[in-house]
Amino acid sequence: QVQLVESGGGLVQPGGSLRLSCAASGSIFSINAMGWYRQVPGKERELVAIITSSGSANYADSVKGRFTIFRDDVKKTVTLQMSSLKPEDTADYYCYAHLMYSGRWNDYWGQGTQVTVSS
Repeated sequence: QVQLVESGGGLVQPGGSLRLSCAASGSIFSINAMGWYRQVPGKERELVAIITSSGSANYADSVKGRFTIFRDDVKKTVTLQMSSLKPEDTADYYCYAHLMYSGRWNDYWGQGTQVTVSS
């Protein structure tokens, strides 16, 4: 069984920084992409940042220059470093991984962690 467990959410003031971490566990054979999505009530989940197994990263335009994603394939973790946070970054953030488990490639999601940017 695969689990993605997030940590690091919370309340931060505008302009502040926060780091989200996600650890994958289980009998995982291989991990392709890992990333972060976010969702606010009433809106669709949107991509924040994603990084491939080769280290290539893509970001939503709204977070470019402020957020950085990196991964550790030995520890099976993905981290999102968020800086210069804005109130519009407030959302539930979900860890994502496309990985091979039991011989099949599938998408997996964490349970979500809340980020609130407010003074």
